[in-house]
Amino acid sequence: MKQEYRLIALMKWVISFAIFFGGADLVFAQLSDAIVLKEALVLKFPDKYRYAVLPVDPIELQMVSGTWSMPLAGDRVKFDAEETSTWESVIADEDGWFRGKSFGGGYACLSYQTDAPQLLILEGMTHEMVYVNGKPRAGNRYQYAEEFESWAPKFNYSLLPVEMKKGINNLLFRCNRGQLKVKLHKQDSMVFFNSNDLTVPDLIIGESTADWAAIVIVNATESALKNCTISAALESNPPTLITAPVIQPMTIRKIGFRVKGQPQHEKGEIQVRLKLIDVSGKINLAETTLILRSVHPHETHRCTFISGVDGSVQYYAVNPARGEKSEEPKALFLSLHGASVEAINQVNAYDAKTWGHIVAPTNRRPYGFNWEDWGRLDGLEVLAIAQQKFNIDPDRIYLTGHSMGGHGTWQFGAMYPDQFAAIGPSAGWISFWSYGVRESFENSNPVENMLTRASLPSNPLALADNYRQHGVYILHGSEDDNVPAEESRQMVAHLEKSHIDFVYHEEKGAGHWWDYSDAPGADCVDWAPLFDFFARHARPGKTRLRQVDFMTVNPGISATCNWVTIENQIEQLKISSVSLRYDPGVQRVTGSTQNVSRLALEVCDVDPEKTITVEIDSQTTTEILLPRDASKIWLERRNGLWKLSSQPALSEKGPHRYGTFKDAFRNRFMFVVGTKGSKQENQWALNKARFDAEWFWYQGNGSIDIIADVDFDPSADVDRGIILYGNAHTNAAWQALLGDSPVQVRKGIVQIGERKLRGDDLACLFIRPRPGSDIACVAAVSGTGLVGMRLTDRRRYLSPGYAHPDCIVYSPEILRKGSAGVRAAGFFGNDWRVASGDFVWNE
Repeated sequence: MKQEYRLIALMKWVISFAIFFGGADLVFAQLSDAIVLKEALVLKFPDKYRYAVLPVDPIELQMVSGTWSMPLAGDRVKFDAEETSTWESVIADEDGWFRGKSFGGGYACLSYQTDAPQLLILEGMTHEMVYVNGKPRAGNRYQYAEEFESWAPKFNYSLLPVEMKKGINNLLFRCNRGQLKVKLHKQDSMVFFNSNDLTVPDLIIGESTADWAAIVIVNATESALKNCTISAALESNPPTLITAPVIQPMTIRKIGFRVKGQPQHEKGEIQVRLKLIDVSGKINLAETTLILRSVHPHETHRCTFISGVDGSVQYYAVNPARGEKSEEPKALFLSLHGASVEAINQVNAYDAKTWGHIVAPTNRRPYGFNWEDWGRLDGLEVLAIAQQKFNIDPDRIYLTGHSMGGHGTWQFGAMYPDQFAAIGPSAGWISFWSYGVRESFENSNPVENMLTRASLPSNPLALADNYRQHGVYILHGSEDDNVPAEESRQMVAHLEKSHIDFVYHEEKGAGHWWDYSDAPGADCVDWAPLFDFFARHARPGKTRLRQVDFMTVNPGISATCNWVTIENQIEQLKISSVSLRYDPGVQRVTGSTQNVSRLALEVCDVDPEKTITVEIDSQTTTEILLPRDASKIWLERRNGLWKLSSQPALSEKGPHRYGTFKDAFRNRFMFVVGTKGSKQENQWALNKARFDAEWFWYQGNGSIDIIADVDFDPSADVDRGIILYGNAHTNAAWQALLGDSPVQVRKGIVQIGERKLRGDDLACLFIRPRPGSDIACVAAVSGTGLVGMRLTDRRRYLSPGYAHPDCIVYSPEILRKGSAGVRAAGFFGNDWRVASGDFVWNE
């Protein structure tokens, strides 16, 4: 962790101590003394591949091909003609930590020997992922443990049940933070609560409680936990019973439960007794006691909600407006936290305002998704909830954030320019590429260009002209060694070209986190001139605006600005823009577009007795008589000419469902595992789904249903997103969900439209609209054989800053030669067909 964030990390522990520490003792009381692994072999990863989009990786290639075996010290590994690394023997220090540059992106191989099969708990720290006897398991890359001062308790979010066979067991870690520590625990209980990872509300004094909370359940048995009940009793209140969803064997899942009770009357700690009861209703499988806080309504506090992304319990934090309650609407300040910071600590960094509420979403975790992908969806969910819950003046909504949250401010401000009156990024980096944590392709070929298009939404500079729609106040410390001030200076240089309403303040001598005054609030976020700037800005609102200038790169992420919606693009995931003016006196829309194939206009102040004239891109005037009950006009570009269109069918691409591959992972998505293949193929499907679910839990505080294909009912819950693991031969749900898809994956062949790609080692990722739904998608994580299936194991489609188009096919050559191993990639057309889409081929 950067030095500037040490204080925030300690604050995070202090505030959360009452909640987490009580449970931590109970968790580790169920585990025996740790077995600390202190001998390892480590392989340094070449620097040039560490941040590569498609890194060469001979170790992963061995795992995929099934040729991996335990290395010996001195064994050499060839990456390419210029790069060779050697496995080296290392010994952990007295505290059990391995340290060194090789652990900053390399591999570490450890072993554990046992005389009989065992079920253990793996506690690994600062690794990206680990293969346990060849099975991929989620890592603990951000080390949510042992990073505090010596007086702070040492405990860990990541406790995974693992199977150890008789003999020598192989643990292959992919490391990423310059150190590694590995413990194995023998558990006394086969099922237990991991109360180190809680999502809980604060109880508000004087208000009844009926809130959601969530806790991790560890299932260290070889059978799924089904039809169990969670009982939660808030002190003397009767218990609230919730049926727990299925928890698959040898994994973890974070489960929601309800906390209900009568109003609290005093500030303090409140106990919740939690039990997990088996299907018979007679046996307590696990129990623990949690501590919640009761706080006054005017104090900072946590609120919980059920996310529409995956049905998990998430929270946001509130610093309420100070002063007496009134009927006058308040401003809303949406504040995005930096890396490692909890949302509750984000709002604690501000002095309460008399004129507005400060609300901080979580990004789903302290690191989360960098306010992109599911972090962005979390921010939008909380924004909508806050507007409903509080009496908010819609014209006075502001956006700010620090560090990673500054990046989020640039992101949200560019994508949703009509949602905020002004934005205020502090110490924000612009993009993964400007910040130096991702590499772009050099001398890009058509395949690489296609992959770059998929990641364009991660670059706020592409949409920087959208900042002209609101005020911008930029704050940065001149000596910031975490996010260099050059990040803000670069954005300032861009804004100077066309923006007339921005301020840049660079605090001389200040670092990343700074606070010079003795007043409440930290100056680097609670900066008085920033809030004065906010006070002088208000949203105009779509009914007052005549001119709309707007850009987007993905209508599925960002489509609408005031009264204009870009619904489709000519070339997908390239910049699309409109510059349109509405003159209500003559009811005329004029202007220009770029890379837009369908528009929706929601003009106001329309006389239904008169026609609306539309002149776009210097084309012949179109006169439209708007029906009295209509609120929108749709225009479609056909053969280069704009024509009046009816409301498009929801079966087509649009803001409701557009792709790319990640778009399937929302709408309470679930994983459906194939069981109709070989024993190895079926085992791969379950292991891969478990890995993805664990990854999404760790990275995004998620909770995902995993079910077998034979248990899946395609006619039920048709608006849920579905992720299929397997292919047309191995997954019984394939025919119902993807039988009509133009992409088919079978043994030995991938067919895309009329083209066939052959080989038993091909991997394929693709997305399709779910049959019977207007909003949900189906995604396939697939392969033409076992090697192709394993090739999907490490594709980072659940990580921020990595993107895939609608469809991609690749071979093991991707691990030898990068993009040369991509056989096909592209986007389906706006009608979801291949023929109307945009694909590149590498055959």
